[in-house]
Amino acid sequence: MPQIRVPTEEDFTALAPQITTSLHFPSPPESTTAILILFHGLGDDHPAFQSFAKSLNLPGVLGISVRGTSALPAALLGLTEEEAMAPPSHFHWGDDLTLDQRTGEVDADPGFEKAAGAVLERLIGETLIGKCGWRLDDILLFGYGQGGSLALGLASRVRMGNLVAEVKDGEVVYGKEFKGVVSVGGPLPMSMIPTVSTREKSKTPVLVCCGSRSTAVDEDATELLRKEFEDVKVVVWKKPDDSPPGNREEVLPMMEFFAERLRGPI
Repeated sequence: MPQIRVPTEEDFTALAPQITTSLHFPSPPESTTAILILFHGLGDDHPAFQSFAKSLNLPGVLGISVRGTSALPAALLGLTEEEAMAPPSHFHWGDDLTLDQRTGEVDADPGFEKAAGAVLERLIGETLIGKCGWRLDDILLFGYGQGGSLALGLASRVRMGNLVAEVKDGEVVYGKEFKGVVSVGGPLPMSMIPTVSTREKSKTPVLVCCGSRSTAVDEDATELLRKEFEDVKVVVWKKPDDSPPGNREEVLPMMEFFAERLRGPI
C-alpha cells in the first residue's frame, strides 16, 4: 500500500468520464484526516453538493462531491429540442428509470450496480485506497434521496470485504466498514443487500434523517435497516417531506453524528 497522502485534483482526472467530482479541501489541505463522499439526489448535479460540503466546514475533512453516473433523459425533463442539445445537468444513480406501479413515481430501487462499481472500484478502491493510501474506515458517506440510498447500499455491500484496506506485514487486510453514513430521505435498497444467508450485520454507523411521512422511515424500511446494520439512528423531522435540512434543528443531528465519528477510529 502507498504511504497515505492528501489526494489532489489530478488523482481524479483518470476517472472521467465515468466519474466526475468536485472537491472541497479543508484549510490547509495538509490537515486532512478524513474524507467525506457526497451523493446528490435524483435529477440534481454535483456542484451543489460541493457547496454543501463547504457549508458543513468539517475540520480536517476533504469533501468529494460526485456526479450521478447517468443523465436523466431529456424527454423526462420536458426539455425543448434546443435545451436538450446543451450539456446535461440532471443526473441519477440508478441502472434504469422505472415507475413504481403503485405510486406512479420513479422506482426507489432501480438497481445501483453501475454506480456501485464506479464508486467502490474506481473512486474508492483505485484512487483513495490504491493511489493515496487511505483506509475504508477513513471515509464518511453522505447522500440525499436516491444518493442516500446509494450511500446506505455501499455500506451494506462492503461488509463482505470487497475492498483491500491495507497490507500489514505482507498480509492483505480487507476493509468492511466506513467511518459512517448519513442518508437524508433515502431508504436502504434491497438490491444492494448481499444475498449470503450467513452475513453479519454491517458495522458502519448509520444516521437516517427524513420527514414524518417519508418512506425512508416507514415500518418496513426501519426494520430492514436494523436487520442489516448494528448501529442505526433515525431522526424524524417535524416537517412531512424530505426536503433538504433548512434550519438548525434539522442540521444538528447530522453535525453531532459527524463530530462523534470524527473523534476517533471505529
